[in-house]
Amino acid sequence: MTVSSTPCTRRAFLGAVAATLVPLSSRAEQVMPAADGFRVLEARRSPLQLLTAPSPETTCFGYEGLVPGPLLRVKQGEDVRVRLVNRLDQPTTLHWQGLRGENAMDGVGGLTQKAVAPGATFDYRFMAADSGLYLYKPNALPHTVEQISRGLSGVLIVDEANPPESDKDLLVVMQDWKLDAHAQAATPFDDAGAGEGRIGDHLTANRAVAPLIETAPPGARVRLRVVNACVARIAIATFEGGAPSCVAIDGQPCDPFHLVRNTAPMAPGARFDFLLDAPEREGDELKLGLWQGQDKPLQPFLALKAQGAKVGARAPIVGLPMNTRLPPEIRLGDAKKAELVIDPPKAPGKGWTINGAPHGYAGKPLFTVRRGTPVSFGFANRSGVALAMHVHGFSMRLLHDLDDGWEPYWRNAVIVPKGATKHVALLADAPGKWAVHCDIADHEAAGLAAWFEVI
Repeated sequence: MTVSSTPCTRRAFLGAVAATLVPLSSRAEQVMPAADGFRVLEARRSPLQLLTAPSPETTCFGYEGLVPGPLLRVKQGEDVRVRLVNRLDQPTTLHWQGLRGENAMDGVGGLTQKAVAPGATFDYRFMAADSGLYLYKPNALPHTVEQISRGLSGVLIVDEANPPESDKDLLVVMQDWKLDAHAQAATPFDDAGAGEGRIGDHLTANRAVAPLIETAPPGARVRLRVVNACVARIAIATFEGGAPSCVAIDGQPCDPFHLVRNTAPMAPGARFDFLLDAPEREGDELKLGLWQGQDKPLQPFLALKAQGAKVGARAPIVGLPMNTRLPPEIRLGDAKKAELVIDPPKAPGKGWTINGAPHGYAGKPLFTVRRGTPVSFGFANRSGVALAMHVHGFSMRLLHDLDDGWEPYWRNAVIVPKGATKHVALLADAPGKWAVHCDIADHEAAGLAAWFEVI
């Protein structure tokens, strides 16, 4: 199915590069490899001026002194070699959101590796088999909420062999901050395990207080990449002044389509690629805002202003090359079916339960399947808040609620509204111990985490 100029249906969406990359800001240096081919990411305390002076700087956690961390960029088929150096006072890891089939490199402390102790290092190495947009961040309970809350995350871009033609390649990373009266991260970090999670009042786009203002020549073709690196915010992102074509979700290409009501729900960890043309008239803006509730104005996040010499007419937008390494179909009739009933904590100090029992990364797997087995998960959310259920190591199809089809895009995680049930399907084609958890970090820390095994 290809949709290029008309609104998409429910089935389309419910729920070295030729162009110039604007990596994050003028300070967003890329990390270059050392003599042994490893890029070093040193996790350490990093100050950031989140509030207007004379407010003090906020003590954040960053990689190489940057919040979010430096851009990692490689070509498809190249090796990714990253040496994590932990200069924090607590254990940490690197999880690569969206990476498929590399279990030993998945970065889940206590499941796929031992968390990297303060002062220690760990080498991550894998082949960038799939092009796409990835998020790197810690996954080391019980410290994950604090580390992400303090800004510890970054972006990996794996370039396609033949990227689409564009005049500007713009990457925007969303983070939010919950601060105290002294402009420091509010504590405690485990105070919302049963609620919506830790949602901050201060929103940044590429380290700067939102909205981020960018310019492009009138009519210029822009590739816009948006990453939600928040702890818990499910951002309902809405475009005004234009209708971008979505060309990839969670790193995997899809047939280009226009968003329903120009709106994209972006859970923590979600990544969206758009192709769009800047406004034709000098001074006009395409805006991206976040929904704040019925009858409330959108919270400004990004404005793309037409400025400069007009660009000539562009050819119609075409999509990215599809990933032929993904299965063309998933045999649902042969699938291992895992129906997970999820209940919130029933009392202070208690954790989330799955099918009536506590889980985590230290106990037994939910199930074990042989490599190549189709798997379907049902996530029944019996809580009063939305969840963002993430299955590590695989791309998965979101199944239709009303029939036996699936949506024409791939996801790493699915938003499950309160009281609702969502089903996904994947092909378990990579061995290992794979995490299943909520991408709202507070929920994972409060027990909404489990795993399954592929042998």
